[in-house]
Amino acid sequence: MRTAKGQSATKLRICGIRTVWDTVGDGEFFCPGCGGDRNYRRLTGRHRLMVLGLPLLSRGSAGPVVECAACRAHFATDTLDRPTTTRFSAMLREAVHTVTLAVLAAGGTTSRTVLETAAAVVRDAGLDDCTQEQLFTIVEVLAADTGPGGTSDPAAEACGAALAIELHEVLEPLAPHLAVAGREGVLLRGARIALADGPYSQAEREVLTMVGGALQLCPADTAELLAAAARTPS
Repeated sequence: MRTAKGQSATKLRICGIRTVWDTVGDGEFFCPGCGGDRNYRRLTGRHRLMVLGLPLLSRGSAGPVVECAACRAHFATDTLDRPTTTRFSAMLREAVHTVTLAVLAAGGTTSRTVLETAAAVVRDAGLDDCTQEQLFTIVEVLAADTGPGGTSDPAAEACGAALAIELHEVLEPLAPHLAVAGREGVLLRGARIALADGPYSQAEREVLTMVGGALQLCPADTAELLAAAARTPS
């Protein structure tokens, strides 16, 4: 006599729902399952009623999902919003470089100590070939290209409108992917440059406050971090 369990198994083999996946894109992403950069396929699917192994009726759509090429796990498409390790490193380098240029533009490039500190900060962030001369030239070119001020934003007036815009464009996409300590670290790199030749100027403080805001640090925390940096011996 066939048991209820045996009858159920037979039904499962005869009839069931199967998802048919189609690839609609691919690329590289940070896989939460593997914990590293992997290739992926972007999939959309259709649920089909299967009888004796044959697809008969549609039972709606599935996905879209992201499938890791390594572990084969499926993830929601918002997983692609997280940058790969390679992209994240590049974003961080660009952030430190842009903050450095903004602080130099606000504080001036006449101090050799400031330029030495700025180049060291940028090299520590991963741009190993950065030199004082390169930073000086970039700041001077930006200053000549921007011309006189005229904006009502004190920070933009301090470093130039172009660099102010660049700061927001570079820092705001990075901030959600950095822990608080990481965001504070970017700000403090800028503070280190500003303090290399003495206390903050008003222009430097305006720029660093803007950096804190773009990094999603609250104004009180930004002010405390800048004050603490000023109290710390170099």
